[in-house]
Amino acid sequence: MEKETKEKIRPLRMGQHSSLKVALIGNPNCGKSTLFNVLTGLNQNTANFPGATVDKKTGTGKIRNGSGTTISVEFIDLPGTYSLNPKSLDEKIAVDFLCDRNHPDHPDLTLFVADASNLKRSLFLAAQIIDLKIPVVIALNMMDVVEKRGMEIEAVLLSERLGVKIIPISARKETGIDLLRQAIVSTIEIPKKEIFAREIPSGETEAQQTIERYRIITEIISGCLKIKMKKDEEVFSSGTDKILTHKIWGYAIFLFVLLLIFESVFFIASYPMKWIETLFIFFSQWGAQHLPKGEFSDLLVNGVLAGLSGVVVFIPQIALLFFFVAILEDSGYMARVSFIMDRIMRKFGLNGRSIIPLLSGVACAVPAIMSTRTISNRKERIITIMITPLMSCSARLPVYALLIALVVPAETKFGFLNMQGLVLMFLYLIGFFAAIGAAFVMQYLIRSKERSFFIMELPPYRSPRWKNVWLAIVDRVKVFLFDAGKVIIAISIILWFLASHAPGNSFSEIEKKYNSASQFPRFSDSEAGERENGDKQLERQGQVAAEKLEASYAGILGKFIEPAIKPLGFDWKVGIAIVTSFAAREVFVGTMATIYSVGDNTNSLSIREKMHAEINPETQKPRYSFAVGFALMLFYAFAMQCMSTLSVVYRETKSLKWPLFQFVYMGTLAYLASFIAYTIFK
Repeated sequence: MEKETKEKIRPLRMGQHSSLKVALIGNPNCGKSTLFNVLTGLNQNTANFPGATVDKKTGTGKIRNGSGTTISVEFIDLPGTYSLNPKSLDEKIAVDFLCDRNHPDHPDLTLFVADASNLKRSLFLAAQIIDLKIPVVIALNMMDVVEKRGMEIEAVLLSERLGVKIIPISARKETGIDLLRQAIVSTIEIPKKEIFAREIPSGETEAQQTIERYRIITEIISGCLKIKMKKDEEVFSSGTDKILTHKIWGYAIFLFVLLLIFESVFFIASYPMKWIETLFIFFSQWGAQHLPKGEFSDLLVNGVLAGLSGVVVFIPQIALLFFFVAILEDSGYMARVSFIMDRIMRKFGLNGRSIIPLLSGVACAVPAIMSTRTISNRKERIITIMITPLMSCSARLPVYALLIALVVPAETKFGFLNMQGLVLMFLYLIGFFAAIGAAFVMQYLIRSKERSFFIMELPPYRSPRWKNVWLAIVDRVKVFLFDAGKVIIAISIILWFLASHAPGNSFSEIEKKYNSASQFPRFSDSEAGERENGDKQLERQGQVAAEKLEASYAGILGKFIEPAIKPLGFDWKVGIAIVTSFAAREVFVGTMATIYSVGDNTNSLSIREKMHAEINPETQKPRYSFAVGFALMLFYAFAMQCMSTLSVVYRETKSLKWPLFQFVYMGTLAYLASFIAYTIFK
């Protein structure tokens, strides 16, 4: 029976197998994700583990073994964990994945990524995995850090004591990677040693058992780990932490870093955004002039192309934002932000673990809400789930960018502060303050007697690994461009149809009205007369297009919504965009681009220029004043306009009451904030 089990779980003689499934596991901050990126490059995708909403990140790589055969390797990046005694859902998924040999994705090989600079802690989990009697290779990562700290590890001796292959590497510097690849595709024997095999007295607590296991690990690494000089890096980290985690300067530095990021996002991105706008205007004009007239070409130019322009133009800003975020994460600074924010979080019914989902919410609320599984206290977890969507996610950035460029002058104060960047920073900060304000109220509404504590390990400071930064940017841009792009194009097509068609003969009646000779008399053939006649024709076309849009199905829908949003300063066009935005917030831009493109035969202006030129017929002033623009920004800052987020809230809480409560309270907050802002500034 033992022989049959061994054959079942050791299909690793790669001369006979052309594919391999490898799971990466390790402690948090061990460099596992960096190694995963090195091994897979851009060949990655994210899905869910079977039967769970936990992210499963997979990637593929090709490795040539010693006999010259090319092996296709599927790498699976498991959630980080400290032991096989799970304390959270993420950890439970990782443990079940390795321990259950009937799991649909059970790996052929486990690649354990150990932080060589923290060997004792890493080997605690490694020893547990070795005792599972499954094929294991240990990647002894961060050997460059070990060398800097004046430490030395006898990898060969350690390999003999543990009974598994150990490959020293540095994932950040990509040293030792080729040896690791060869180890992965070589024949791996089942570990014969049992590190924690002797029976620990059953009466001992888990804490006592942990102490005993660490004693065993200490014996194993004795003689394998040598320290030759003073730990200069630790001295540097300690001194830097005194500044970055200071109770006053820590917050001031963080705000200054945010200011630099948002100023750069507007200043640097403005140039490529103008190039993209010019390119789309060229394509639209070319299509209008050269494509055969008809509904299909109108759909292509004023539906699909207009909707796409509303997506692609904001890629530079999104790429820049995640460039800076990736640098902060890779350098170790974001962990310090989590640490200092614990002081604030506790005053509002949360703890430092809540700041991680909140900061993740700047990217997307869906994975951020899923990351709340690391919060063991149910009350704190529910509150964090309820407030995370108030953080301004990347989907809001295109809306903010369009409205800020529309109503905030690109002026510079004090020689370096760009007003548009300041307003963008304000919108991100107001989302955070609204989130902790909501948490303060909810701590009294949700009852719980559980107590919690916050313990986290601060990773060492490191220079950013630029390949990781690049991969993070590509990943986020792909999500925005393809996931949001599909929704925006679909809605743009529907909107084009609704805006290009009307009930009955409404359109023909409008055309008859403007085709009467008395409306537009002929002028002389002189040059001045031709110019004046051309201006009249353009004015006529604009009036016809405007009346047709109001009479269309889209106009009828917008007029139906308008009474509810008119107190906020919004018209029926904005009303249509608000409704479509419930699919995804960034759809607002695509919707406005489509609405303002229908009937526009010149296609010579960008969406921002078209909105800027619109006049309110009641006031004879620009439709989008500062009051209207600022009220609309606040509405999008607070409203729950993301069906995906509501769906994941339901899955995480297993109850309809929480997403319904979230939708109602955020919608109410958005309406009231917009109403107050418009009333004050109009």
